[in-house]
Amino acid sequence: MYLRYRFYYLLSAVILIIAMGYAVPPLFTIGRLFFWLLVTGVVVDIVLLWSRRGIRAFRTLSPRFSNGDDNPVGIRLESSYPFGVHTEVIDEVPPVFQRRDILFLADVRRMGEATITYQLRPTERGIYSFGRVRVFVSTLLGLVQRRYTCCEPQDVKVYPSYMMLRQYELLAMSNNLTEMGIKRIRRIGNNTDFEQIKDYVVGDDYRTINWRATARRHQLMVNVYQDERSQQVFSVIDKGRMMQQAFQEMTLLDYAINAALVLSYVTINKQDKAGLVTFADQFGTFVAPSKQEGQMQTIQEALYAEQTQFGETDYSALMAGLSRHVTRRSLLILYTSFTSMASMRRQLQYLRQLNMRHRLLVVFFEDEELSQFIAHHSQFTTDSNHISHLSSFNSPSTESVYQHVIAEKFAYEQRLIVQTLRQYGIQSLLTTPRNLSVDVINKYLEIKSKM
Repeated sequence: MYLRYRFYYLLSAVILIIAMGYAVPPLFTIGRLFFWLLVTGVVVDIVLLWSRRGIRAFRTLSPRFSNGDDNPVGIRLESSYPFGVHTEVIDEVPPVFQRRDILFLADVRRMGEATITYQLRPTERGIYSFGRVRVFVSTLLGLVQRRYTCCEPQDVKVYPSYMMLRQYELLAMSNNLTEMGIKRIRRIGNNTDFEQIKDYVVGDDYRTINWRATARRHQLMVNVYQDERSQQVFSVIDKGRMMQQAFQEMTLLDYAINAALVLSYVTINKQDKAGLVTFADQFGTFVAPSKQEGQMQTIQEALYAEQTQFGETDYSALMAGLSRHVTRRSLLILYTSFTSMASMRRQLQYLRQLNMRHRLLVVFFEDEELSQFIAHHSQFTTDSNHISHLSSFNSPSTESVYQHVIAEKFAYEQRLIVQTLRQYGIQSLLTTPRNLSVDVINKYLEIKSKM
């Protein structure tokens, strides 16, 4: 049983009236009367609330959460009280969220229901443990609260962002690709991918005649096939220490994992074979390329457990692992992080070897906060130059000028990395974590359209 603030406010008022009764005797009698009315109200409140077990609560959530996305959580309240009640609901969410606002107020009508919905955005993969749901119930008198403990503790697995699959599903459909300016090139040939049945014309291969269709139409009909263009596409994810950098509470590794999952989905829908490779100081996870129905689940389970390492990335281990597992020329989409020309040049020989054996696309990250700082400082400098004749205080300080120069240097080096890779015939993509998935998908579709 919990006494509410209203009870203490009324009790304080009663005590004040009784105390004033020493100066004005009639107030003492009035204070005693109010005191017994307060006691009676508390007793009535207790009897009403404890006359039955009047509240049940049920938590509804997905058995798995999508990392980096808003995941809905619902709480349904059911009342068996023959009168309306006021409730305060506290859900014991996993401590990792550090939420202090999971307290919800809801009025439930007599013998009625109420639903509460809120959202949680995880930023790390793993197992998240929910506790119980605490429901505090009070009547219209509002003097006493009864606490109900509902729902059993439950664990939820946080997987790579599977919600993004629906968001980018349309990119894998031909009609949307046409809108993007990417055309699907088809050639008539003796391949296994059936496309359509058409009327026979002079020059068609007689071996493609469809005799059943010919018998139905009473004229020669032939099968038309499209070229087999299926290729192996590997998402190669660097798990080294540089991928521990965070943007909006998510590491670069998590952004790369989400993008790899979406790309694999688009790849399979484009009739290519999607595979997965992870590496750090040694060769890590390998998922053989496939376009079968269960491939997405296999890739998702493999990505679920991946974590960054504290050691340096070893590209020689990647080379050895790929030579051992991948014998067919494939498209490798490498997610990594190069912060300087020196870090890129240390790995350049391995990147060139990979590009000779396969088709390589290097994806690395642009520091969005650094770009915003440069843009803001440039705007500030321009505005200051325009009005410098009005006040000397508008000029940027020496420290800010040095910061701007250093930021420009880092941004220049990232652009230089892109140019250097292109000089060696290696395709590269410099993008922000926020735009990673969209840019990688568009680049993949662009590469596919040229093959």
